[in-house]
Amino acid sequence: MRPDDVLPAPESEPDRRRFLREGILATAAAAAAIGAPSLLRGQERPAPAPAPSGPRPAPAPPFELEEASVADLARGMASGQYTAAGLTAQYLQRIESMDRSGPKVNAVIETNPDAAAIAGRLDDERKAGKVRGPLHGIPILIKDNIDTADQMRTSAGSLALGESRAPRDSGLVERLRAAGCVLIGKTNLSEWANFRSFHSSSGWSGRGGQTRNPYALDRNPCGSSSGTGAGIAANFAAIGIGTETDGSIVCPSSANGLVGIKPTVGLVSRAGIIPISASQDTAGPMCRSVADAAALLGAIAGADPRDHATTSSHGHVEPDYTKFLDAAGLKGARIGVARKYFGFSLAVDKIMDEAIAALKHAGATIVDPADMATTGKYDDAENDVLQYEFKVGIADYLAALGPAAPHKTLADLIAFNDRNRDREMPWFGQEVFLASQKRGPLTEAKYKSARAKCVAMSRGGGIDAALAHHKLDALVAPTGGPAWTTDLLNGDHFAGGSSSPAAVAGYASLTVPAGHIFGLPVGLSFIGGAWSEGKLIRLAYAYEQETKVRRAPRFLATADGT
Repeated sequence: MRPDDVLPAPESEPDRRRFLREGILATAAAAAAIGAPSLLRGQERPAPAPAPSGPRPAPAPPFELEEASVADLARGMASGQYTAAGLTAQYLQRIESMDRSGPKVNAVIETNPDAAAIAGRLDDERKAGKVRGPLHGIPILIKDNIDTADQMRTSAGSLALGESRAPRDSGLVERLRAAGCVLIGKTNLSEWANFRSFHSSSGWSGRGGQTRNPYALDRNPCGSSSGTGAGIAANFAAIGIGTETDGSIVCPSSANGLVGIKPTVGLVSRAGIIPISASQDTAGPMCRSVADAAALLGAIAGADPRDHATTSSHGHVEPDYTKFLDAAGLKGARIGVARKYFGFSLAVDKIMDEAIAALKHAGATIVDPADMATTGKYDDAENDVLQYEFKVGIADYLAALGPAAPHKTLADLIAFNDRNRDREMPWFGQEVFLASQKRGPLTEAKYKSARAKCVAMSRGGGIDAALAHHKLDALVAPTGGPAWTTDLLNGDHFAGGSSSPAAVAGYASLTVPAGHIFGLPVGLSFIGGAWSEGKLIRLAYAYEQETKVRRAPRFLATADGT
């Protein structure tokens, strides 16, 4: 191997989508040993305690807002049953009793000291007759790689940015505030959005420790939007935001029984979000229903002069995606089955076959198989693209923090990790950082060739070709398997998934709960072309209403068959 060559990934890595979408839930005893500092209300979070033995649910206090939808809460505030301040207080108490105490899901890295005041101002607006929209007063959790110009930090879970406060709200947060959302906190994540090591444990960060899956506490929430997935599943807020480069919205949504929308790149601003890839990064909704996800997408979609990719969204943004919520939306639709993403689990295949039968029962015409000829043929090119773009993107983000920021480049972050090895790298290293640091500028021929290959194979030779050839509205495939057990020593045990085509193409995908295996959720992905969010919402909503699969988590110590 030449000195300038990137470190190769292990042979098993392409199957596991090595650096982005896996997550490992804390093995109870191992997680308790982490002891990583995490700021919640200005205090260090204690390490998660060992999960109790046996499958019995951990005691959970009654919660009035259990599984409450955005529409439920909006009606309650309109009638006077609820106030934004009251809802905020209830969700914060839920976090205190279930995230920091009780089962200790460890999903919320930090709560917002300003949340109560924000909610009070929104209540005053409502009393004065001003309601900003359907999300007015709705409490939300967002991932800790999204800038907020307030008292909360934006750290990507890294101690290197553990005291970093953004000088300006991200474009996404500006829209959330304008819509009247109450930002009640930030969620833990796979550190650096799972782009530090080939052997990482998803849901673990140096600042936040290990997040657990609320369906079985010894299982993984998947990554990198692990805390949002676990937190929204556990009813720590009404709605949530994750980010994705390849799988980091859809995988934790699937593993935690949620609906996740990975939008077309350019539909939602990435300005002020700690980056991996300029060509693949996006943020999107993670919610307990398609209706909630559609309402949230409408609030965050739109152009932003700080993100050049959003200029392409002109004419494609819908101000209200709830108009696509049609229970009969599968009638007459043509759905293709991407069979090459099946076969990694007989139990998952069984759930998928039941899902396909439900699609057909709801009126869809099924084309099976409807595979993409390029499946699996551009993994190495994607790896090259992401490593090149990360080195450039992270330097730009760090520069935007201002001259007083302690780190300026990826090399600075690598050096910080080396100096703080006992806290930052007790379980896995930083091979991806080191590999990315060896990359050159984006003018290099290797980068340009890799990016061109990704575009050609994922779009014209992939999704677009399959949709056109079979005259399809969307493709479907298993989002992933059930959550694996946490293994901090060895890393994630990701078995399979279908996130890469839409991720690499920059196209839309949506996952919706499809079934359970030993009580662990499994999702069905709808994959579409560019700007197909409305169509995917229509199809997924009809499927959701046909099946009604989601169950609230029971915070079991381990998985069971009930």
